[in-house]
Amino acid sequence: MKTKAANKKAPAEYGIEESKLMKLFEDELKDIYWAEKALTKALPKMVKNATNEELIAALENHLEETEAQVEKLEQVFESIGKKAQAKKCEAMAGLVKEAEEIMKDTDKGAMRDAGIISAGQKVEHYEIATYGTLRQFAKTLGLEDAAGLLEEILNEEKAADEKLTEVAEATINMQAAEEQEGEDEEEAPKAKKAAKKK
Repeated sequence: MKTKAANKKAPAEYGIEESKLMKLFEDELKDIYWAEKALTKALPKMVKNATNEELIAALENHLEETEAQVEKLEQVFESIGKKAQAKKCEAMAGLVKEAEEIMKDTDKGAMRDAGIISAGQKVEHYEIATYGTLRQFAKTLGLEDAAGLLEEILNEEKAADEKLTEVAEATINMQAAEEQEGEDEEEAPKAKKAAKKK
């Protein structure tokens, strides 16, 4: 039979510090911290390989945001009294590798730009899912400061995803659809002119 004293002790033993949800929250935080740091290295490569001005601007803007998000995550760690630590995120490592393969396997121009947008949106959707979950964990755990910071990042990721959709729909997808396999952007206008002369 449990005593009243034992019952009183239980919440302290299984308090927020020790809860399984808190442990999962911390693990996921380390994971996304690694992911954002990896992205600060991957985005400049995407910028270098992109040709569409609007896409380049969107990627450069998101690089600045991502650098600020790394700092916000450090604030989240601080708000829960933990040192910022990164744990390799296998999902982001895979997404970055896929982005590199797309850039290597596509012709320069609209086709590669469309591939960069595809890779970028996969990254954004992974981050949106992660930050949505982390924000909810923080709310459940009563970590208001952490929840607020995570919501800020979540909104930035959603906006970045929407911007990539806009860029794709405005020009890039149509240009990529018109390009012939094996021709890059510089060759495409010459091919069109030659076709008109015939």
